[in-house]
Amino acid sequence: MKIGIFGGCFNPPHKMHKNIPLELINNEYLDKVIYVPTGDSYNKKDLTSFETRYNMVRLMISDNKNLLVSDIGNKSYGYTYQVLDYFKGIYKQDDIYFICGSDNLKSFDTWKNYEYILENYKLLVIKRNNDNIDHIMKKYDKYKENIIISNIKEKYLSSTIIRNNIKNNKKEIAKRELDDSVYEYIESKNLYI
Repeated sequence: MKIGIFGGCFNPPHKMHKNIPLELINNEYLDKVIYVPTGDSYNKKDLTSFETRYNMVRLMISDNKNLLVSDIGNKSYGYTYQVLDYFKGIYKQDDIYFICGSDNLKSFDTWKNYEYILENYKLLVIKRNNDNIDHIMKKYDKYKENIIISNIKEKYLSSTIIRNNIKNNKKEIAKRELDDSVYEYIESKNLYI
């Protein structure tokens, strides 16, 4: 089985956060995707609580058995390599992939133990914007067999813009980019206002 680990803030999780894993599964890159929301200690402005973001992801994916969410990001697994090792300990016989955007690949060589990750796991890269993948890949030539560039195209969608639209009372615009259950949760908890 091919299992993708999808880390992020998910603040809030929007339609592209769901569509990308579903496309990866439908195009047979992966069999299952596990969302790993970052923990409360993650240093990012305007980050709602882990519990809130976890609950929104859970609501968003509740209709698909191949999409799961884990609370490991809020435990003492602060680095990507630790998260991947954790899941490898659970899914011993399976291939573990880390899903990342090409924007992350640009700076992946600055991540903690990035060589260890590239030696032991596979990166599944989603092309973002107009990134020149061939140029980015030059510095990872040694690991090219463990880096898979998907043919999935990402539509630009930003959680920051969604939060700002909610804050600025442009809720109908924000609602179009969110799963109904996530939008209802945001409304019920008065988030991002």
